[in-house]
Amino acid sequence: MATATLHPGIRKLMRQLDDLAPRFFLKQGQIDILKGPDEFYTMLKQKISSAKKRVFLATLYVGKTEHELIDVLRTALRNNPDLKVYLLIDALRGTREAPDPSSASLMAKLVAEFGDRVEVKLFHTPNLRGMKKAMIPTRLNEGWGLQHMKLYGFDDEIILSGANLSHDYFTNRQDRYYLFRSADITNYYKKIYDAVGSLSYALSTDDSPSGFHLSWPLTNPAPQPTKRALKFVKVATEILTPLIRSSLSDTPADIGLEDASTVTVVYPVSQFTPLLSPNASTEAPAIQHLLDVLKTDRFSWTFTAGYFNIHPDYRRKLLSSDPREGMIITAAPEANSFYKSAGISGYLPPAYTLLANDFVKEVSRRQKSDKIHLLEWQNGVLNQPGGWTYHAKGIWICPPQFDSSEEKPCVTVIGSSNFTRRSHALDLESNVIVFTRDEELRSKMYDEIHHLRQFTREMNEENFKSDDRRVGWGVKAALAVLGGML
Repeated sequence: MATATLHPGIRKLMRQLDDLAPRFFLKQGQIDILKGPDEFYTMLKQKISSAKKRVFLATLYVGKTEHELIDVLRTALRNNPDLKVYLLIDALRGTREAPDPSSASLMAKLVAEFGDRVEVKLFHTPNLRGMKKAMIPTRLNEGWGLQHMKLYGFDDEIILSGANLSHDYFTNRQDRYYLFRSADITNYYKKIYDAVGSLSYALSTDDSPSGFHLSWPLTNPAPQPTKRALKFVKVATEILTPLIRSSLSDTPADIGLEDASTVTVVYPVSQFTPLLSPNASTEAPAIQHLLDVLKTDRFSWTFTAGYFNIHPDYRRKLLSSDPREGMIITAAPEANSFYKSAGISGYLPPAYTLLANDFVKEVSRRQKSDKIHLLEWQNGVLNQPGGWTYHAKGIWICPPQFDSSEEKPCVTVIGSSNFTRRSHALDLESNVIVFTRDEELRSKMYDEIHHLRQFTREMNEENFKSDDRRVGWGVKAALAVLGGML
């Protein structure tokens, strides 16, 4: 993908992103792709242990029994007096089990031991407050929005992923993981971390049954989201909008690729809808632009999400494309983390089955079954020995080639978003869009897709007619009511 031969659609997309989001130029070898949860966990521990100045971790939650991870952080802090650790989780998910053991109580132990060398922040959505917050059960309150970014920074390196920090994500839950060896990208995401952290509660220890206390620091620039939501959002908008929007020079990124040493361009895009008025989020418009490219030629593309609840706009654009090959990978019911779950969450796997069936029918109706394929990923059965779940999310695009055997992605999207209505409207998300002409990186991206395809089977209309795929009216009704929260 030499610059002179950049596909016009790719060139146009890069210039659209230049006007939308920050960008970073990388050289060969500055991105590594990890394939599995064990590799991710090993790398996470290694990077924490070798960090000299800072470790910052933003995630939905830390598993309440992740004592080994806490011990790795503790050892790193003891071995290096200059190290500081920053942790950001969601307030609703992180305290859900309190006063029983929770993410918050686990991390409070580090605060107790190391004081101001460990900062723990808990973000609370402004969407849930007042009587609504008082009345909605803790198991359901996450439906109003969460801190969903996954940012794992160590000195001048960062892992961007869709994985949280708990046992299943370290052992038997398939996700995606990209390591960026870039001080510029890492520093950028530390600014994102700091901005959201300044709009969050601080965790401290106390003698209460839960073992922790949340307070709103006087140094925070905004009032509490649960008390003065409009003012909170106004201040958040002023802080975050300049960070996530473009402030670029007049040199387009595709021209920047003419430098022989620059092989990759990275655009961070974030969706912070609950915090922005007006909504200056960059993820949604960036993905819209990206999917529009698919209509300009016979690109090959792969789209994956663990939860098959694709945003309607994205669904329409994928169906409207005329690809050489279009492939969607999603979790089979047995690889869904809500499989046979108690309560309302047990309705989710059949709801995703219904949506997948509708998609396959629409592909057939448009006479594209030879071009667009839906694959289900399954490796064993959840909660049975050897059973895995699937949580990967992302997009890859391959430029048109005369020889399909040479097709390797030149663009990918990696990060926290599930590409759903919820991702657009309720949660805090951050991703990067990667453009590369680095043949080694393109080969790794190609291998990544084939690794994810290892446990898949293609689904057709007949597959969805089997008895185990029948969906009752209760599921259909729940999907109609709750679809925006999934």
